Amino acid sequence: MSPAHPAVIELAAASDASEHRTLIISLFAAFVVATLCITVWAGRQTKSAADFYAGGRQFTGFQNGLAISGDYMSAASFLGIAGAIALFGYDGFLYSIGFLVAWLVALLLVAEPLRNSGRYTMGDVLAYRMRQRPVRTAAGTSTIVVSIFYLLAQMAGAGVLVSLLLGITSDAGKILIVALVGVLMIVYVTIGGMKGTTWVQMVKAVLLITGTVLITFLILLKFNFNVSDLLGTAASNSGKGSAFLEPGLKYGASGTSKLDFISLGIALVLGTAGLPHILIRFYTVPTAKAARKSVNWAIGIIGAFYLMTIVLGFGAAALLKPGEIIASNKAGNTAAPLAAMEIGGGGDSTGGAILLAVISAVAFATILAVVAGLTLASSSSFAHDIYANVIKKGKATEKEEMKAARWSTVFIGIVSIALGALARDLNVAGLVALAFAVAASANLPTILYSLFWKRFTTQGALWSIYGGLITAVGLVLFSPVVSGKPTSMFPDANFDFFPLENPGLISIPLGFLLGWLGSILSKEEPDKGKYAELEVKSLTGVGAH
Repeated sequence: MSPAHPAVIELAAASDASEHRTLIISLFAAFVVATLCITVWAGRQTKSAADFYAGGRQFTGFQNGLAISGDYMSAASFLGIAGAIALFGYDGFLYSIGFLVAWLVALLLVAEPLRNSGRYTMGDVLAYRMRQRPVRTAAGTSTIVVSIFYLLAQMAGAGVLVSLLLGITSDAGKILIVALVGVLMIVYVTIGGMKGTTWVQMVKAVLLITGTVLITFLILLKFNFNVSDLLGTAASNSGKGSAFLEPGLKYGASGTSKLDFISLGIALVLGTAGLPHILIRFYTVPTAKAARKSVNWAIGIIGAFYLMTIVLGFGAAALLKPGEIIASNKAGNTAAPLAAMEIGGGGDSTGGAILLAVISAVAFATILAVVAGLTLASSSSFAHDIYANVIKKGKATEKEEMKAARWSTVFIGIVSIALGALARDLNVAGLVALAFAVAASANLPTILYSLFWKRFTTQGALWSIYGGLITAVGLVLFSPVVSGKPTSMFPDANFDFFPLENPGLISIPLGFLLGWLGSILSKEEPDKGKYAELEVKSLTGVGAH
């Protein structure tokens, strides 16, 4: 029997969901209203810059760990990884490994020293022992670019998810959904600041873990808790046989794809410690001990979640044909919601519709929480680093600074909506991996050199940030992600001169090399006294805010 045409499958999914549209919309509306109420409540308590940027430093290690989990387990984790596993088996699971291992780098090298050394942003740490204006400008620029790359993935995930639920198949409808998410994101950040965003992230983390545990349990129940049976069914259903459970389906077909895997792995493992929206979370706790504790909690929660993505991804492959997943979304981003619907009895059953609505509402919650965190990171960096310390030369009042942060939120929201509309057919896990590559190329070398190398200079910081940033973004623009493939941002264009989909293999070593070279060639004499102060401060927390 020949497989159904993709358009037929998509229309069938839409019609199945349409019978339970009221239920689906009600669950969505309930979550949006609840989170808006939290944001308004938190907004009333946001009175100072410390409240807006760092939540008044009042969150406990557990609360911050939960919020970090909510910030980190993005649409890429829930939708993209499940989709990658469902379509590529073992090779898709490599995303989970990379995202999890990355936390060890953040815990061992960055979390505590950064909490002790900074105030609100990454720029605070760099400016402590270097020339303020050029370094803060560079840090602010890098933060905004990385955040926008990450926002692309969340916007793409939102468009795909809500389109599936509401049966929207037109491009105009999907773009409208992306715009709606952008507007909600702007509201969350401008009203709630860090307090509102943190509470939304905590609620979202609980919802996501609960939803994932539920679907994992139901999928395992379907296969009588026999993981071998689950994997065997997934392999045979995929049409790839035993190759589905072995390395090489996505990253072993050629020498280029093997290099792409190495590039992806480096970007994922090193990227977390340079992500602006994760870094600013360390400033929301009162002590260095709480920062360490919050990362320990985050590793536990995130680790449990990524183990469950194995069941989600392989469960989707076992329950659904590859054609059904691809028909709903070319990159497989809807595999987890479709598997939830299938495990509940299919789209024409009430159980299937309820599970689809619940899991999709959780995924939507995930997207909203993460985009709020990302927007807050980039608007904070613009207002605190560029506006207050570069444009106003440190003479801006707290009120002016917060006003600048809110206006920059609106601007970043508009840019994200425009780019998210273009990226709606790309795999969200792949898009997030690009953000990790940019963060690891531009931010991580500068942070590590600044904290641990006394010879590091302003010129080294600028070369590292701008060099890593320009190289990573430039290579992405000329990669298959943007053009040359059916799943590219511009599938009909062809300027993919750089063969790898992730630039990390080239841009990350170059970022470190440029930081070293810029410092060695600099005529500036490093301030060893300032370095000694920073070292004591970063290791002991003495004098930390």
